[in-house]
Amino acid sequence: QVQLVESGGGLVQPGGSLRLSCAASGSIWKIRTMGWYRQAPGKEREFVATIINGGSTNYADSVKGRFTISNDNAKNTLYLQMNNLKPEDTAVYYCTAETLTTAAILVGSWGQGTQVTVSS
Repeated sequence: QVQLVESGGGLVQPGGSLRLSCAASGSIWKIRTMGWYRQAPGKEREFVATIINGGSTNYADSVKGRFTISNDNAKNTLYLQMNNLKPEDTAVYYCTAETLTTAAILVGSWGQGTQVTVSS
């Protein structure tokens, strides 16, 4: 019912920047929250950042001051600006959303993930 597609991942040197995007589509009436999680090889998926409809944001301690989450409500698109990247930021980054559909059903969705590799 709701599809999420991430883009913007890639290979970057330590100290560099990347901007991830996540486009939501489908039977969307209202997006309540959107967020980013990541999963490094051999580790569990972990929370990165979230934004609530209305603009309130929350970040994991490990990315505070370096990452910025934002969204464009008109485009149903979520962004993650990542600055001063570190090798430990290497992971597959997943977009997630909690959405009220046009049928007034609350749906949780995940994207397929985009790889971010920080290496010299």
